[in-house]
Amino acid sequence: MGKLYGALLTLSVIWGASFLFIKILVADLGPWGVVFWRCLFGAITLLCVLVAKREVINWRELPVKMVVLVGFVNNVLPFGFIAIGETKVSSGMASIINAMTPISTVIVGYVCFKLHVRRAQWMGILLGFFGILLVMRFNVKQLINGDVNGVLLVLLATLCYAIGTQLSKRFLQHLSVLVLSATTLLSACVISFFIMILVSDEGFRMVSSSQTLVSLVGLGTLGSGFAYLLFYYMVKEGSAEFASFVTYIVPLSALLWGSLLLEEDITYHMLIGLTFIFGGIYLSTFQKKQSTTRKDYKYEQ
Repeated sequence: MGKLYGALLTLSVIWGASFLFIKILVADLGPWGVVFWRCLFGAITLLCVLVAKREVINWRELPVKMVVLVGFVNNVLPFGFIAIGETKVSSGMASIINAMTPISTVIVGYVCFKLHVRRAQWMGILLGFFGILLVMRFNVKQLINGDVNGVLLVLLATLCYAIGTQLSKRFLQHLSVLVLSATTLLSACVISFFIMILVSDEGFRMVSSSQTLVSLVGLGTLGSGFAYLLFYYMVKEGSAEFASFVTYIVPLSALLWGSLLLEEDITYHMLIGLTFIFGGIYLSTFQKKQSTTRKDYKYEQ
């Protein structure tokens, strides 16, 4: 569990910065340009890691259709929805809305995959979301005053993440973390390329500044390359629900990045909220472990 929690914290730091990178890039490259270059940089990074580790992809035994489906649902669609959403709402607001992912994941698992969800899990999810509200100082007016379309698009992204993580846990569990990450991003890269050329030519614009280049490398190499190694590691070794809990910590990470880059204050609300968030994560993962031992937390065929 120590490695899982370490992966959770590291991923939250990377993805917290990703929302800032998206906000910077979308003005120059357009939403689908951001998706394509993000997937391309991420896929190249993971393919290089594959070569370095001398790990070979067995293309004949690879469930290509499912890999493509997960790449589309878990990468292309949510990346696109978030990028479009950030043209209408702030990066911080997008990260806060994205914290709905664990709730979406449990609901999708319960409704679509007949996953048994016990009361303690629901309590953990609500406790974590309460922590997010504390960080916001219960200023829910921010959501009401924000662009409704932007909010709905980011909410759609959380649903896509929920479906994608459940599919990868159920059908791609036999693949190594590295192969799963590389092949789904590679398929997402191909799909997003065709979407980009069909929608507009913004994605082919030259990088306009060093800030844009740094953001592109950070978003692609870290946010979509190494980050997905951590994400699928948590799905494989933990659960889809545990992996989705990273979205609870990402808003805090995004706020910390804002403090470092924009000199924003860190308040006691953030520290108290963090306590509730970790309480929710612990409660849910503890219940999962307990239920697995008793064999009443499973997928029904």
